[in-house]
Amino acid sequence: MISRALGSGAGLRRWAQVGVGVKGFSPCNFRAVYNFGDSNSDTGGGSAAFWIAGPPSGETFFGRPVGRGSDGRLIIDFIAEHLGLPYLSPYLDSIGTSFSHGANFAIGGSTIRPQNESMSLNGVSPFSLDIQIVQYDNFKVRTSYFYNQAKRISHRSTLPRPQDFSKALYIFDIGQNDIAAGLRKKNDTDFHLSVPDIVEQLAKAVQNLYEHGARTFWIHNTGPIGCLPVSLHYHDIKPEELDKQGCLKAQNDYAIEFNRKLKDRVIKLRAELPHAALTYVDIYAAKYKLIGNAKKQGFVDAQKICCGHHKNGIDVGCGGMLPLPNGTQIFGTACEDPALYINWDGIHYTEAANRWIANRLINGSLSDPPIPITHACYRTS
Repeated sequence: MISRALGSGAGLRRWAQVGVGVKGFSPCNFRAVYNFGDSNSDTGGGSAAFWIAGPPSGETFFGRPVGRGSDGRLIIDFIAEHLGLPYLSPYLDSIGTSFSHGANFAIGGSTIRPQNESMSLNGVSPFSLDIQIVQYDNFKVRTSYFYNQAKRISHRSTLPRPQDFSKALYIFDIGQNDIAAGLRKKNDTDFHLSVPDIVEQLAKAVQNLYEHGARTFWIHNTGPIGCLPVSLHYHDIKPEELDKQGCLKAQNDYAIEFNRKLKDRVIKLRAELPHAALTYVDIYAAKYKLIGNAKKQGFVDAQKICCGHHKNGIDVGCGGMLPLPNGTQIFGTACEDPALYINWDGIHYTEAANRWIANRLINGSLSDPPIPITHACYRTS
């Protein structure tokens, strides 16, 4: 059976029982999206907090840098488009933002579990998931106060309606940096012991949102980190370390273990949160399929990087510059046609790849339960 929350409020909720499948049932009509994550879904938070995004990022769609780790749109942008909503403004961005249809708390370099590391040392953000949830709690309280205190409609135009928080879609796209942290420490035993706690921290975030009225959750697992060019270009790799797609098996095994435990925990959350609709989304499968079929899908080799200079043992990051002793410079420029590439900068995906992946996520074919994102408010039972 499938159930849908039709009412709102903490104490009383009305449910409608419908048959298996959502064909013929009305879309959820999400009025807002709240996203929690890392650079895979950061729409400018990191740029507002740590650095000013520079060219050539953003060149394909926005025509200028907009704080995204890509040449254009991210998966979260395509989700917003599909739901008929504006692109999400980053919570930390104070200029030109509107939160009337949600907010994005994702920050590049963020982890689920706080790390004893730093942005300057190895790119780890201090805005771990627990901090992002605190920011959301504060955001909800303050925007609701100012919305209710506003004397004019115009004063409410950039604020979310308080009644829409319970009807919003809550997305999680985080975990890759927790795995990267485990790989840096090079201790398999410690990582395996840490996975249950990492997953539990995410579950606590969901529970916190649920206790504050959130009801619909769309939870991405993490992608095949061992397929990222950054993992493959800077290591001396033996052939036996690679899988059939040319990815590092050991690194992908970390992601697979995390994803398996995450899925199990999402299933348990369904029993613990009786009025919530929780969808587990297999982004790993989508990305791995694209990487394995790159040329068939019109892309160049998946290991090729569009932006940056990586030749003759010289590496210059995307948008970077390396001065040489002879007075010349090497620039990390973008490729001529990013639409032919899967990977943008060694870590992040191009807009073309993000579009391909998003199209396979939003239709529900890689989700548990297999419900399209437009119907994610329906709860299976």
